[in-house]
Amino acid sequence: MVQKVTLQIAGKDLVLETGRIARQANGAVFATYAGSAVIATACSSSEPIEGLDYVPLTVEYNEKYYAAGKIPGGFIKRESRPKDKEILVSRLIDRPMRPLFDKTFGREIQLVPTTLSTDQVNPPDMLAIIASSAAVHISDIPFNGPVAGVRVCQVDGELVVNPSYEQIEKSTMEIVVAGTKDGITMVEGGAKEVSEDLMIEALEKAHAMIVELCSMQEKLRELSGKPKLTLTPPAFSLENKDAIRSAAYPKLEAACFIAAKHERRSGVKAVKEEIAVQYAAQLEDDQQKKLFNALFEEMQYEILRSSILNSGRRVDGRGLEDIREINCEVDILARTHGSALFTRGETQVLAVTTLGTVFDEQIFDDIEGDKREHFLLHYNFPPYSVGEVGRTGTGRREIGHGHLARRSLEAMVPSKEEFPYTVRVVCETMESNGSSSMASVCGGTLSMLQAGVPLKKPVAGIAMGLITDGAGGPGDRYAVLSDILGDEDHLGDMDFKVAGTEDGITGFQMDIKIARVSPEIMRKALDQAKRGRLHILSIMNNTINRPAEKISEYAPKIVTLRIDIDKIGALIGPGGKNIKALCEQYSVKINTEDDGTVTIFGKKTKDAEEAKIAVMGIASDPEIGRVYNGTVKRIMDFGAFVEILPGKEGLVHISKLSRQRIAQVTDVLNEGQEIPVKLTEIDKMGRLNLSYIDAIDPDGSGPEPSDESRRGSHHGQSRDRGGFGRGGRDERPRDRPRQ
Repeated sequence: MVQKVTLQIAGKDLVLETGRIARQANGAVFATYAGSAVIATACSSSEPIEGLDYVPLTVEYNEKYYAAGKIPGGFIKRESRPKDKEILVSRLIDRPMRPLFDKTFGREIQLVPTTLSTDQVNPPDMLAIIASSAAVHISDIPFNGPVAGVRVCQVDGELVVNPSYEQIEKSTMEIVVAGTKDGITMVEGGAKEVSEDLMIEALEKAHAMIVELCSMQEKLRELSGKPKLTLTPPAFSLENKDAIRSAAYPKLEAACFIAAKHERRSGVKAVKEEIAVQYAAQLEDDQQKKLFNALFEEMQYEILRSSILNSGRRVDGRGLEDIREINCEVDILARTHGSALFTRGETQVLAVTTLGTVFDEQIFDDIEGDKREHFLLHYNFPPYSVGEVGRTGTGRREIGHGHLARRSLEAMVPSKEEFPYTVRVVCETMESNGSSSMASVCGGTLSMLQAGVPLKKPVAGIAMGLITDGAGGPGDRYAVLSDILGDEDHLGDMDFKVAGTEDGITGFQMDIKIARVSPEIMRKALDQAKRGRLHILSIMNNTINRPAEKISEYAPKIVTLRIDIDKIGALIGPGGKNIKALCEQYSVKINTEDDGTVTIFGKKTKDAEEAKIAVMGIASDPEIGRVYNGTVKRIMDFGAFVEILPGKEGLVHISKLSRQRIAQVTDVLNEGQEIPVKLTEIDKMGRLNLSYIDAIDPDGSGPEPSDESRRGSHHGQSRDRGGFGRGGRDERPRDRPRQ
């Protein structure tokens, strides 16, 4: 039976429907909003997997090109591997929902939200979050939801919920907020130096809408929800648990506060192995061994959290707001265009900046429409960064962390008009023990400045953590931690990353593992993050605080100019003939824009500058009295045709070649010779008359004809003897072609 619920948002109906499409899934919801539509399905495996200590959840968001009336580009005309955008949306769905599944369920869970239609006005990704949650909520899969997601932008000074693409484009802040009716559980977004107060206001506005969207899903479950499958509690318990705990706890407490990461883990491992020897017979059973390991995880959780809450003592001995030692280095690599090494404690990122041309821009072809990006940031997390063996490559983590770092820096990167280079930053994680994504923001800033990129302001990032003794509500004890370690991230209640300049926030990400975070906690975390960010910026500024005066000699040389729009055709020429010839002649690449902007890219400055002169020549009209460096194209009996600008030739009459009588033009000139000439006249038919400038005629006024040539002109001397034809000295030869 088909069931629907409707909620009006910004004058348009959001509709959640079930019972008509994908009826064999555990749960399926068809969501529509204006011209956008998403079908989300939720399925679980038929049998639980014993001994799982995690939630085996996969989210596979995908966009069909037909949703926007498009056919995929490229050789293969079908959707294939996920695009970065699809992976990022999958993460937006996964992160707020994963903590709400119970580990004891033990079955694989797969969510497949698919965009089936888009009006290219209203983004479908928020529909995907809502539909995915609703599909699980009405299914028989146990779930402590529902959740909902909304996008909030600041447009023209006003906060707008669920903005259009056009509003997003001109916004000064864009964040995606997800949560339950009890509180916010995830935030991600970017901004153009917004204040902490505005961020709090946006979160509060988002949560008000989330409450309505969760109520909508509750109504749909009342109409069509399935009974939930029962959870299977663990059938086994750890034998000798109290004895093991008593023996291990004090030793583990000492090991947990060894400052260095690997030494600390070795200490914990040594305690575990020592106790395991005492209970070796018991631990031969795989189930008992898993429960033994889980007990040690539980004890670490208690030790670290109680120490922070009771004494303010952290894993490595720092205070709550203390930031690890920071070291910044630039110009690490000789042949790259910009490089920096940013080290914060045991987290280290090598950031490398490469400057390219407009031909290196990233082209996106998706259902939102084609677009180009001139700023790219790619993040890598090789296994050696944590001292492990594993596969290398680009996974969801790399794409997600790189996206956050890119958004944090994007607002400070100059526009193409200000800096006509394509900028690519690659952040290689060399060591990791807490927030390599924020280290990538810092390293990216340093490497771009060293490369000469005129950033508006330096950007730094910091990761914050939270420890509470409750659910994050008023009255609970809590501690906000600055610059968290990996262990504090793993065992804490919140991972909270903030990037920005000294004047405001540019990047923001938050994942919460508890039911909610009160406004008081949020404000304290933001204020503390600001102090930490300013501290990091001060250290970075001591290393480099302004762009290098010169870009690398190995970077492309770029020259930009603007010509009249009606001259673009002349520059390009028929079939691109003119522009191809210029590129070949000067060893450059030339790009033209519809507004008349011409960008020239060369390996050498000299090549680019010479090509610029040639382009200006094509785009300029010949000026009487101006001296040009021309090329002899054709030699006739009566003179030489000289090209002064690409496609523009003029005649140097034989009488204008020398003060002395000459028998033939080839006595003075050869085809292909470059000579200085002066434009002396443009006749009524638009033909150009030139005079040759040589050592005899340094000012370009043109040589005076000899007495003999004068006599020849008066007596109608023949052309092959150096005369001017029967029309006299000032008459054009009849066989001269029109210009």
